[in-house]
Amino acid sequence: MTNRYSFTKPNEGKNYQWESDHTFVKVSAADTGGDYTLMEDNLKSTFALGLHRHETHAETFYILEGTLDFYVDGDWIKAVEGSCLHIPAGVPHACKVSEGSEAARMLMIFQPAGFDQFLAELDEMSESELNDPDKIEALSLRHDIINMGDMPEGP
Repeated sequence: MTNRYSFTKPNEGKNYQWESDHTFVKVSAADTGGDYTLMEDNLKSTFALGLHRHETHAETFYILEGTLDFYVDGDWIKAVEGSCLHIPAGVPHACKVSEGSEAARMLMIFQPAGFDQFLAELDEMSESELNDPDKIEALSLRHDIINMGDMPEGP
């Protein structure tokens, strides 16, 4: 009999190790029928994600450890442990680990689901594909990630 629930222990779940972060998929698109994805992201001090937006999905971030600087719709927000930030569809945003913070850890909810599928496809790409801006842009657009530029000047 198949379980009607999902359960992941600490440091479990499909995971992706990148240069600046290690992401665990805790609740996948398959688990929710595409309603949402829940992920744990362990960020190194070098983590920075440039300005982008999503046309059809929202993101919610709950900070578990460390401090992050979010640029959201023209404002800088310093998110410390226990902070929660919800960004609706269509709102430009960027994120980086705050200066002086060695690392950070957060939960991320993507609604509707799909970011876990983006990471799975990214993980399957060859080194040459990962270095091809056109291939990365096409993958991003397929998964509702509209890149808008580098990290804005800020704190």
